[in-house]
Amino acid sequence: MRWLVGWSSTTAGAVGPGSAGATGYDGETVHPIGSQLLWGDPDPLWAVGDWRPDEVRVVKADAQNRIAVLGTCGASDEELRLGLFTARGGALRHLTAWPGSYTAVVQVGRRITVCGDLAGARPVFHTPWAGGTAYATAALPLADLIEANLDFGHLAALLAAPDVPAALHDSTPYEGVRRVPPGHALILRAGAREIAGYEPVASLAVAAPPADPDSAVDAVRDALVEAVRTRLAAPRHVPGIDLDPGPVPGMGPAERRAARGMPVPGIGADLSGGPASGTLALLAAGLPGRPGTLLGHGTGAGERLLAVTFNDLAVGGREAELERAGTLAANPRLHHVVVTGGEELLPYADLDGPLTDEPGPSLASAARHRVRLAAGSADHFTGYGARQVLDAHPARLADLLMDRKRRHLVRPVAALAKADGSVLVPARVYGAARRLARTPYRAGLETLADRLLRRRFEDPAGAVGASLAALTWARPGPAARWLTGEALAEVSVLLQGAANRSGVGPGQRPGDYRARAALARHAADLRVLEQAAEVRSQRLHAPFLDNQVVRACRALPEALRVQPGARAEILRTVLEGAGVTGLPPGWGAPSHASASAAARTGLRVAADSLISLFTTPLLAEAGLIEARVVRKALRGAAAGEPLPLDGLADLVSLELWLRRLLARRGTCWSGTPARARAVPSGIAPRRGALASGG
Repeated sequence: MRWLVGWSSTTAGAVGPGSAGATGYDGETVHPIGSQLLWGDPDPLWAVGDWRPDEVRVVKADAQNRIAVLGTCGASDEELRLGLFTARGGALRHLTAWPGSYTAVVQVGRRITVCGDLAGARPVFHTPWAGGTAYATAALPLADLIEANLDFGHLAALLAAPDVPAALHDSTPYEGVRRVPPGHALILRAGAREIAGYEPVASLAVAAPPADPDSAVDAVRDALVEAVRTRLAAPRHVPGIDLDPGPVPGMGPAERRAARGMPVPGIGADLSGGPASGTLALLAAGLPGRPGTLLGHGTGAGERLLAVTFNDLAVGGREAELERAGTLAANPRLHHVVVTGGEELLPYADLDGPLTDEPGPSLASAARHRVRLAAGSADHFTGYGARQVLDAHPARLADLLMDRKRRHLVRPVAALAKADGSVLVPARVYGAARRLARTPYRAGLETLADRLLRRRFEDPAGAVGASLAALTWARPGPAARWLTGEALAEVSVLLQGAANRSGVGPGQRPGDYRARAALARHAADLRVLEQAAEVRSQRLHAPFLDNQVVRACRALPEALRVQPGARAEILRTVLEGAGVTGLPPGWGAPSHASASAAARTGLRVAADSLISLFTTPLLAEAGLIEARVVRKALRGAAAGEPLPLDGLADLVSLELWLRRLLARRGTCWSGTPARARAVPSGIAPRRGALASGG
């Protein structure tokens, strides 16, 4: 893991001159372990972890005015200096408009500004501490600093309503540690904090001005190309060159690297056969320069990009995708590697792994991804986030009705009717979209709160059922049906409080609001996956989650994105605009079935170990579930019952995360007289009757 952590004190004398730490409650000096100090008192900032030299840049105007950028940023030092001067007047948005994925921290006198990203893949957290405010890009270091206990309300909401921002609000799994929402910045003035949004929100009263589809797609192309080019222009790294133990009889450099679990030097990309990964691989391979391995390392070709395809031998259904990947890999600028895996790489097969900053459903399949990524490059492109930024959430149909664009509903509704085979589908979908367009945000939250209290968890059937279920402001999560009544009641109270607090609502149309929430949920889980499947010396790049790419995708007309196959056509146009043609037949065909089949097969194979995991679960000790109910659900799903597999993945992942957190003995901070650690007293039973879990 890599993060930055800083501190804003209430007075300039809170920390001594030239110190490399911050003063705690008892007067002790603490500092993060394994850190490099970027600037010191009175408001110090550290970079923690294995940052590369080019990933940490600090530009100073003078002793009291400076900017730090951590991550991959395409701005030059002069552009950073100009950005710093502009930020002195209070402007924020330009700090987030450079290409790449990064976190910007600006110090102007005693004012500190930390900018989060639009997607939520690079979040910012904060907590009160020692009369001031501590902030970080990871929640666990702050939880260690204040010895935070678990926030059971947040964990309940994470299971009952993970896609509802009103339920989670700004909470984290740790009490007292708060999250800055996507699209916002944390502003600290001598310890006092303020959360400010830097992105304009579309008005509910006035329809958005009509956008030209061709210009919007061109903007997506330009943003994607610039995102890829920024990463290609960064210095190349040879992973583990200082860790090579030297010649080993019978082993060459590649074998020694593989034995250590190190990636291949240079640039690589996923090539699953889908449109997102294929677009990035072809863009990276086609741009001028040397996108592939370094000369003298790996193949020695110097310009070929390493394309990695995962072939699941335990579950079929992806033959067409694999064939398309092979066709794309015939490009002479690509070096194709196929990683195979049997039952040992199914979801749930290997549940060992590191502790992540937060829980996420990807923990159940992290080992599967780790094997694929270990065959990749030191800088590895992934297509994560493309579906969330380009596809249309079903609730966007209500947005079209609100903007009086009914004719654009014809093709998506006709596609649903064709998939379902019923002539009643158009009327049902139109009726649901019309109801959502006329439902206030507050009423949507109150309806969800009532559904949780009454335990109403209808299972949507097929594509039409899923679309109808999504035509709401908020709906229960797939794991909500297995929570205790007390946990559901707690989330219901949170929602009712949010409904009373929200006033006129989020200021967005329901479809746009649901799409942003889904993107934030996906970005948070990708962050968990990146930590759980981390390969030493490797960087995962997700250009679709860059700020500028997200902005360009949000500018796409809704009438364009709701059409069937829109994502594949947009990416095809992007590639054609970049000079890449000749895509294989079937480009962009959907492939959800194989992922679902792998999850069900993995659950069936690992059923015994999962049932053992829930013999005495920590979730039951916390009063969130009854163990016997979850064990029954696991047996049923393994036997083929139509239960929501996503919900079981949420439960398993959260239980795994709790066990890893409580088994942890280290801390992120050093100092005297004691080393603080999060959740120091473990889980205290909260609800006596259900604490044992049955």
